Amino acid sequence: MKKKTRAFLKWAGGKYGLVEQINGRLPEGKKLVEPFVGAGSVFLNSNFDNYLLNDVNPDLITLYKYVKARPVTFVKDARKLFSQKNNDKVAYYGLRAEFNQTDDPYYRSLLFLYLNRHGFNGLCRYNLKGGFNVPFGDYGKPYFPEDEIFAFSEKAKKAKFVCEDYKKTFSRARKGAVIYCDPPYAPLSSTANFTSYATGGFDANEQAKLAKVAERAAFKRNIPVLISNHDTELTRKLYDQSEQSFVKVSRTISQNGAGRQKVGEIFAYYANKPNDK
Repeated sequence: MKKKTRAFLKWAGGKYGLVEQINGRLPEGKKLVEPFVGAGSVFLNSNFDNYLLNDVNPDLITLYKYVKARPVTFVKDARKLFSQKNNDKVAYYGLRAEFNQTDDPYYRSLLFLYLNRHGFNGLCRYNLKGGFNVPFGDYGKPYFPEDEIFAFSEKAKKAKFVCEDYKKTFSRARKGAVIYCDPPYAPLSSTANFTSYATGGFDANEQAKLAKVAERAAFKRNIPVLISNHDTELTRKLYDQSEQSFVKVSRTISQNGAGRQKVGEIFAYYANKPNDK
């Protein structure tokens, strides 16, 4: 079995542990379109000729463009931030403030990686004013993902990165493409809403809109769509026009180890209905 490739970012809801399940459900195609690329585990562990990768978070997409264009320089510059003196609460909050104040896209990208690896649980969260506000993680020695950055950069030669509304990314897809969606998940409960990883959030109305956009892509344009989400009464209802399948995944749903348990995941697969007129 081919060794899996890890993303270079820590990411809440990352799909590294599910790539076999996802690849087994994706049909063949020339291009994989991901309207919600996140850390890119599906991109890194799938085999398409080309990729169109979108995320609504401009910091993430800018980082990916720099890693694709100049990986050696990026690694050299980013490594300087991974020093023992910067693995400190005071240093972290100082660099977080610099990230929120700077308009330099390259420096923001370097700091984004630093904050991702030094912040709590690898979370990516912004306040209503757009300020990154994840607290210090207090890890012994944060890992510097040099090998993973170079692997991402190499694979990115096949990819185009965009930062736009997911509906526009859907509209870019053409026949022969396959769409995989990993949207911000519907909450398992009213107290477990993790959808605001970029300013704006992704509420129940957006979940419903995504289902309708997927139906149109598959049924009207013959472009297959696979969506993953939490298995809830809401998602089962929203995806009622799809072929549904289910898995259990281990996920941390609270800050302590006791909160780690199996939760249900739904895969909704939309394909062209040959009998439709």
